[in-house]
Amino acid sequence: MQARTCAVYIVTNSRNTVLYTGVTSDLCLRIAEHRLKVDPSTFTGRYNASKLVYYETTPNIAAAIAREKQIKAGSRAKKVALIEGMNPEWRDLAEGW
Repeated sequence: MQARTCAVYIVTNSRNTVLYTGVTSDLCLRIAEHRLKVDPSTFTGRYNASKLVYYETTPNIAAAIAREKQIKAGSRAKKVALIEGMNPEWRDLAEGW
């Protein structure tokens, strides 16, 4: 069985007021789903969170889930520090996908 690269990511809304941390095995598809509001009742659907501002890759889903839990357990300030370390201008990293 071939290992899949997985990603832990953070999306926000256009005003950067909400943060959502997620995990996926297909980051492009997942961001498209957030943008299309496949399920409008979800957190990202309700708060229009589809701007990708942070991501990191992991070698497998178990590592991605562990990292997601670690990020989610942190404060907003820690999440902001992660984002600004990679993306200080809070640009949409998936722009043009």
